[in-house]
Amino acid sequence: MANKMKTHKGAAKRLKKTKSGKLKRFKAFTSHILTKKSAKRKRNLRKAAIVSRGDQRRIQQLLP
Repeated sequence: MANKMKTHKGAAKRLKKTKSGKLKRFKAFTSHILTKKSAKRKRNLRKAAIVSRGDQRRIQQLLP
């Protein structure tokens, strides 16, 4: 009997599946050293992004 695949909890906390099946992620470089980053750059880092196609196949294995 084959064992069930376990969810990678680190990936589960960082990624969400969209309705169409793509993966939504949040951007890096937002935690510290914010004084030298412009307001526009920080504002754009707040927005979520979609995982690139090349990474999507690899990451989907972590989230069964």
